[in-house]
Amino acid sequence: MIRIGVQTKGVVGDTSPREGFRLLKKAGFSCADFSLNAYLTNTLLYQNEKNTFFNQTDTELERHFERHKYAARESGIAINQMHMPYPMYVPGGKKRLNEYLRDIAAPKSLKICAHLECPYIVIHGFKLQHFLGSEELEWQETEKFLDTLAPAAKEMGITLCIENLYTSIAGHVVEGPCCDAKKASERIDRFNEKYHAEVLGFCFDTGHANLVGIDFEDFITTLGFRLKVLHIHDNDGIADLHQIPYTFTKTRENRVSTDWEGFIGGLKRIHFDKVLSFETAPVLSSFPEEMREEALKFIAKIGRYFAERVETV
Repeated sequence: MIRIGVQTKGVVGDTSPREGFRLLKKAGFSCADFSLNAYLTNTLLYQNEKNTFFNQTDTELERHFERHKYAARESGIAINQMHMPYPMYVPGGKKRLNEYLRDIAAPKSLKICAHLECPYIVIHGFKLQHFLGSEELEWQETEKFLDTLAPAAKEMGITLCIENLYTSIAGHVVEGPCCDAKKASERIDRFNEKYHAEVLGFCFDTGHANLVGIDFEDFITTLGFRLKVLHIHDNDGIADLHQIPYTFTKTRENRVSTDWEGFIGGLKRIHFDKVLSFETAPVLSSFPEEMREEALKFIAKIGRYFAERVETV
């Protein structure tokens, strides 16, 4: 049976995680995408800086997230996926920073994932095609990074999930890593064969796909069983806005900007039975604080609509 999830960012805080998880349950969610990337932000990393959060010992990090773990459990929320901080490699960044991301932040993220009993963690592939000259060389660098995590992921029972991304070149939004479903499927299969385990899967991001004109139904169908988690959100086809589905239209006749019918059709064709997870945290800062609960309820309602459509025979 398909479940509905959403990001913890903007809802679940360190001060009172129980309050946040209870709100998610009340709004109609049964799962959560734990926003681990909020603890080491991309804004900071792209400035070639880092904080000290992941400098903590494994024991200290477990202690930090202990209340989140039990608050989720008490509230009836399953932490089904999380997002590793990104980028995990800063092109042109300081050597010490990139080594820190690979050797400290990434493996500790995996340990936090295991501590929270979360089966999937999303990782951004390296955006290096512009620097290296080819998508193949770009993937090779991403695969080297995945190789540093795969043995531990296998031992912990965690699946690393690569995600379709966009990038900006000379002011234009273009395809980034993992935008070819056929290549992604072949690489996932080859990687898993190497480790004799399902250590690599895929996260389909609807907003990123909309920005670069991906055919939703074809992409999802090609991925098939390799599709493990979702990032569901909407945009105007121009910027990565992370808003509520059906928010944007292309014409005055109200033709939607995003191919939600293709999205539903693709999930239906592969018999998707996991979690419809929304990556819509910015919505909670665009609505007034007093409307936060209602906004969450509306997102959950859209999730139930998607689920009904996908599950209908």
